[in-house]
Amino acid sequence: MQMEVSAKLLLCFQISVALLVSWVALKIGYALWWRPTTLQKYLEKQGVRGHPYKPLFGDLKENNRLFEEAISKPMDLSHRIVPRIFPYFIKMVENYGKICLSWFGLVPLVIVTEPELVKEILSNKYGHFEKPTPDQLIKLLALGLAAEQGEKWARHRRIINPAFHLEKLKGMRPQFTQSCKEMIERWEKLVGEEEHGEIDVLPELQNLTADVISRTAFGSSLEDGKHIFELQREQAALLIEAARSFYIPGY
Repeated sequence: MQMEVSAKLLLCFQISVALLVSWVALKIGYALWWRPTTLQKYLEKQGVRGHPYKPLFGDLKENNRLFEEAISKPMDLSHRIVPRIFPYFIKMVENYGKICLSWFGLVPLVIVTEPELVKEILSNKYGHFEKPTPDQLIKLLALGLAAEQGEKWARHRRIINPAFHLEKLKGMRPQFTQSCKEMIERWEKLVGEEEHGEIDVLPELQNLTADVISRTAFGSSLEDGKHIFELQREQAALLIEAARSFYIPGY
C-alpha cells in the first residue's frame, strides 16, 4: 500500500513538473517567437516592412555595428549629422521607405519619417500613439513627458503647454540675451588678440542651454548649479552606453 501511494505521489510530481515546464516553454515561445512574428505579419499587411524578426536581439546587433562603424570615421564638414548619429535608421528608411519596422530586442519599433505623419503624431493631444517602453536603465534618467503614455501624457502636456506660449517666451528674452552675451564674451577671450582660434562648440552650446534653463526656471546662472548639470550629463552618457548592450535584470 505504501509503495502504491509513493508511486502515485511520484507520478503526480512528474506530471506537475511536466506541466510547469510546458507552461514555461509556451510562455517563452510566445514572447520570443509567436507574438513578434504575428506582429510583423500584421504590420506587413498594412505596408510597414522591415528586417525579418531575429529572436531575442532583434536588430540591436546591426544597430550597434553600424553606429560603431559610423563614429570610427572622421566627421565631414557638413550639416549631415543624422547618418553619423542614426546610421541604422537611415539605412532602414533607404531600404524600406519612410515608414518601416525595426526590432529593438523583442520590442517592435515603427520608424516614421513622413513629415505630415510626424506632425500629426507630435501634435496629438490625446495620447493615442504609444511610445516604446524605455529600457530599465534609461528609466533612471527621469525622462518626464517624453516617457509618459495615454491619458497621463495628455494631462501633463496640457499642464506645460502654457509655459511655451509666445508671450511667455518673449518675457524670457532678457535671460536668453544675457546667456548669449556671456558666451560670446567668453569666446572672445579664448580667441584673444590674434582674432582666430579653435573652439569646441558642443560643450559651449550645452552650457548655453543649461544656463538658459537655470536663469528662466530657477533664477540663477549655470555657475550656481554647474556641478549638477555635469553629473546629469555623465549619468546620461553612462546609461546610454549601458543600454546598447543586452539587459539582464539584476546585472
